[in-house]
Amino acid sequence: MGLSTEQFNQMVQEHTPMLMHISLGMVKDKHEAEDRVQEALGSAWKSRDLYNADKGSEKSWLAKILKRRVVDNWRRPQPPVTTSTGDPMRVECFDLDPSQHEFCTDIREALDRLPDCIRETFLLVAVDELTHQEAADHLGIPIGTALSRVSKARHRLHRQLGDFRG
Repeated sequence: MGLSTEQFNQMVQEHTPMLMHISLGMVKDKHEAEDRVQEALGSAWKSRDLYNADKGSEKSWLAKILKRRVVDNWRRPQPPVTTSTGDPMRVECFDLDPSQHEFCTDIREALDRLPDCIRETFLLVAVDELTHQEAADHLGIPIGTALSRVSKARHRLHRQLGDFRG
């Protein structure tokens, strides 16, 4: 149980491109994506002694940590943008950044209303891009349960959010 420094370094080398791909898909900004990957790898390093290969693949373990770092960052209050004089800066956004759209808040709230087990399974598949089998292995549940949870999440989200066409 756990990872040696050598095993951890090998895992980082092998999976960092995948983590960047996932992170970019979630945050849509290269620098922010890199920051989230660094945070995820830092968290993985701190908890490397807890890694258990019997509970899931390295890929799913790292993807789950990354997802948590991204979500944690979304939940942090963002500091106001200021000028050099300290005055608040007015920044206009013309829907170029989807995270600034009010629908993004609606999505986060809809996800928060899902039961934890359903939300976690859904995010592993839909956001972290794990297969249903990898998500099931990671969570220690049968594949049918993973499929059912993802289906329930999609139906509930569709019911809560309706048919959005940005």
